This record gives sequence, C-alpha cells and structure tokens, in this order.
Amino acid sequence: VCPHFHLSLQSGCEETLRRMNRRYTADEYMEKCRLIRSCYDRPAITTDVIVGFPAETDEEFEQTEAFLKKAAFYEMHIFKYSRRKGTAADKMPDQVDESKKAVRSARLIALGKQMSAEYRAQFDGETAAVLIEEVCEADGKEYAAGYTANYVRVCIPAEEFEGGAKAAVNTIVNVRICGKTAQTMQVFNDEAVLGKIC
Repeated sequence: VCPHFHLSLQSGCEETLRRMNRRYTADEYMEKCRLIRSCYDRPAITTDVIVGFPAETDEEFEQTEAFLKKAAFYEMHIFKYSRRKGTAADKMPDQVDESKKAVRSARLIALGKQMSAEYRAQFDGETAAVLIEEVCEADGKEYAAGYTANYVRVCIPAEEFEGGAKAAVNTIVNVRICGKTAQTMQVFNDEAVLGKIC
C-alpha cells in the first residue's frame, strides 16, 4: 500500500458538517489522520473542501481554515458550493454570495499551495523510488516525470537516462530529490521537484 490517502473532508467546522448531513465530526476526521500518521512515514494525506455552503459564516470558514492548517494536508481540492435544484441545500436560507465564495476559495487555494510545498520540501536530499509515467518538455528541455510512493511528482532531466527519457517510461528508478529552483517552480507549476538518478 502506497502511503497516499485521500480522505474527503468538505468542512472543518462542526456546524457546517451538520448542515451538510455528514455523519462524522471534525474531531473524528482528525483522529483518522493521526492514526494514518502513526502507521506510515510521512503519508501524503489529500482532501476535498467545499467553501460557501449555505449559511457558512465568516467564523465557520475561519474554523475550517484553522482545521486545515492543523491537519497539514499534502494537497487540497477546493470547490465553491454550487446550488443544484432539488437538493436539500438548494432550499436552505442564507445562501452565500458568489464573491464571498471566491475570496474564501482563493484563501484556501493559497494555503493549499503553501502546505504542499512544505510537504515536498521535507524530502529534499533523500533518495526515493520513482515510477516514471511520462515524458514532458519545458523551456526546450525534456524531462522524465513520475511519482514517489508518497505521491510527490518528480521530474528528471532526460540526459540522466541512457537512451533518453522515453526509454525510462514505465520503469522504477532510484532518484535523489534535489529540490526546486525558481525555474522549476515556473516550469512545473509549483507541483514537482527535480530529481537526479542515483
């Protein structure tokens, strides 16, 4: 089992979870994160979050934001609540304004990028097995790209491979994680680290 777990949260606020008719509490969710971390070395825990659910107040949003920081997710998928006819939520009072949803979404997306970068940074200098899945090109250079067991995307310059990057697809290689430069942040959309064949 790879140490990557996707646990859909939706909200870190008890009141919001109740309105969503979720059958778990924020405390129960956090306990599951602790359990996973007690069994695996630096597992990648990812999640889904909805902002702007009907009647979500500023205070409730801030509770969710604080919960996300405490949970220290590797990646978060942030969604703005969208009204759908025929659902219980569609009939709820105090629908949240679209502009407020956009502000909340932007805040959590920024937080997610920060937490993701912090998670990846802890592997800098370490050696990891990487499953090469594809060849990509950036700034005229070719890279082999794949994932570690912890779901960290790694890009390795083609010249590291005998026979080029295409020859490496569908293989597992041991790679030293070299971290990122300003260039790689731009090239790989701040979602990958550079690696070097060991």
